[in-house]
Amino acid sequence: MNRVLVVDDEPSMRAALEANFTRHGWEVTTASGTHEAMERFRSAPCPLVITDMRMPDGDGLGVMQHVRSLAPETAVIFLTAYGNVPEAVLAMQQGACDYLVKPVSFEQLRQSVARVLGNAAASVKGTHPEGIVGHSASLREMIERACQVAKSDADVLIMAESGTGKELLAQFIHRTSLRRNYPFVAVNCAAFPETLLESELFGHVRGAFTGAVATRSGKFELASGGTLLLDEISEMPIGLQPKLLRVLQEREVDRLGDTRPRRVDVRVIATTNRHLPSLVEEGRFRADLFYRLDVVPLTLPPLRERREDIPELVKHFVRKYATPQRAVNFTDDLVRRLAEYDWPGNVRELENVVRRILVLSRNPVAGLEALEGNDLTEMNPSPARLPAQGATLRDMERQLLERTLESTRGNRTRAAEILGVSLRTVRNKIREFGLPPKRTL
Repeated sequence: MNRVLVVDDEPSMRAALEANFTRHGWEVTTASGTHEAMERFRSAPCPLVITDMRMPDGDGLGVMQHVRSLAPETAVIFLTAYGNVPEAVLAMQQGACDYLVKPVSFEQLRQSVARVLGNAAASVKGTHPEGIVGHSASLREMIERACQVAKSDADVLIMAESGTGKELLAQFIHRTSLRRNYPFVAVNCAAFPETLLESELFGHVRGAFTGAVATRSGKFELASGGTLLLDEISEMPIGLQPKLLRVLQEREVDRLGDTRPRRVDVRVIATTNRHLPSLVEEGRFRADLFYRLDVVPLTLPPLRERREDIPELVKHFVRKYATPQRAVNFTDDLVRRLAEYDWPGNVRELENVVRRILVLSRNPVAGLEALEGNDLTEMNPSPARLPAQGATLRDMERQLLERTLESTRGNRTRAAEILGVSLRTVRNKIREFGLPPKRTL
């Protein structure tokens, strides 16, 4: 049985983490402060420690130093408030395996635990990215290329459809690189307006703009020594792209309102579900930035091009989401039917369907009838219908968006994944077409 020591001065946080780890088969020891943590670890060392950064009787750094003095191989993950991120980065530089910013979901923590406990094997073998399942020829070829890329320090551009696992691949490159003991920091370029994204990436000094009440490091500085993931790079505002280009070329950042540049040592991995050369031709993405990012291009194959991996993926997700109270086996007929579908939302869509079947199934065995309760009675893509005579491109765009939102029951995030556009684009189109507001289920 896996064992973990949870250290946090908040009783509710300790209780929540203990309950979640216990439910997933872990043996959990808790401590309310640094001194108690040291005593507990001395009496019962364990392979994993999850600790808060600041506590009334000390800090997580002291816990880590004590733990490492007794068991150097123990993995340490920090939970920290947003304002304590610089301290967490310092802890990473001193040997911590990861840090998560509160509030944190157990799914985030689960992924972090899987990542850090697999670091030793990954650094030696470098054979397979955590979470990317399958052994098809196209997938193996991509993984071999990623292993080669990880040995270098070159920037990487990953272009692939939504839901294929671009961030998992980026994490794999980081874990198997010489930067693996330093931070992996991710930024979603579509999640911020231009002014906030600039501050998020490069930081600002106090008074740089209204509301800047304190100096703050940007993500480039927080990722120093490690890897910065620029997710959905195609959504970066065109006005901000020259500044990013300068950082990539000079490895210096200018905080907003500051007068001196700051050196950064960061590997950049950019991901996009768009075809950047086409955006360059349309004038929506700078050519010089594209060529600077496109040092080592990687492409993840869509699920429809590696159907032989679908049965293995189904088994993986069944194991991932099954519980002692909810253990469901899929019949061969059901797995075959799932393998026939084109999966426009790729692995993420398949994962959601498998999870939904597990939640809704009333029987220990799920067959083809399980698809009916999941609005997937027709598991083959509908043939394309020609637009009505006289329909404009705008009319067809609206119809496509309406049908997609209807198929996802108003879930805009999933609609964006299926259509291969950003969530921001879906929201803008909904406003443009005057579609009904988001439904609540």
